[in-house]
Amino acid sequence: MAVFLFGFAGLFGKFLSCSPFYIVLGRTVFGAMALGLYIKAVSGIPLGGFGRTALWRFVFQGALLACHWVFFFLSIQVSSVAVGLVTFSSFPLFVTFLEPLFFKERLRRADVMTAVAVFIGIVLVVPDLDMTNRTTLGAGYGILSGLTFALLALVNRRNARQLDPIAVAFYQNLFAALFLAAPIAVLTPKPPVMMDIPVLVLLGVVFTALAHTCFIRSLTMIRAQTAAVIAGLEPVYGIVLAFFLLGEIPAFRTLLGGLIIIGTTIAAGILSRQSASGTP
Repeated sequence: MAVFLFGFAGLFGKFLSCSPFYIVLGRTVFGAMALGLYIKAVSGIPLGGFGRTALWRFVFQGALLACHWVFFFLSIQVSSVAVGLVTFSSFPLFVTFLEPLFFKERLRRADVMTAVAVFIGIVLVVPDLDMTNRTTLGAGYGILSGLTFALLALVNRRNARQLDPIAVAFYQNLFAALFLAAPIAVLTPKPPVMMDIPVLVLLGVVFTALAHTCFIRSLTMIRAQTAAVIAGLEPVYGIVLAFFLLGEIPAFRTLLGGLIIIGTTIAAGILSRQSASGTP
């Protein structure tokens, strides 16, 4: 259910008429409010007990989350839901080469092969290098979305044990909202109209706070590797929903590139799990 909600969230780039900066601001503000209420009224998770260093880490994580979502919605608004979701799915390519630098781990041959396959998928999605082409521009934003998400994932891995994951999600959304205040004030992007406000509340509460809570709770019952493989279905859900709700029909190159990227990511997750457990 969490991955279905994540996949649906991409459609809000088409549902909303305002700038992606305001889409992400609304998503993070209402998401943080919902998570805060859940923590206070239901879970009772402690929100304090960390020092100044951890605080600055949350600020950095919030900035990465804000950049990731702004690039993601820019990609969808400029091109299509399919292009945005497929190119965002390139994040394992960046994780493959950045993780050894972050954690001083050895770069494995299988990881390099996975990254090459993902790169081939990206090349298929991008029609040419002309940035006046909306598909190319959207793919560029989607790749930046994947890069910033990869960085966020690596930072989260380093800081995973400092707080409960739901508390981390709360602080990331909170600081992402605060981070967006400056670019909105300087760039003065297109603001939301009154009809956008209920949609932004829905995006923040259901497709952000609830989705994150469901995903984090699932990790108490299934392995992280299983969750990662299921999460690889996010673009599939998003593309199918965009077809039925928006009438978007992806180009053949986009579908082929997406199939390579998503298939490679899921296969790599399964092989990684088998390798860790010693299964032949």
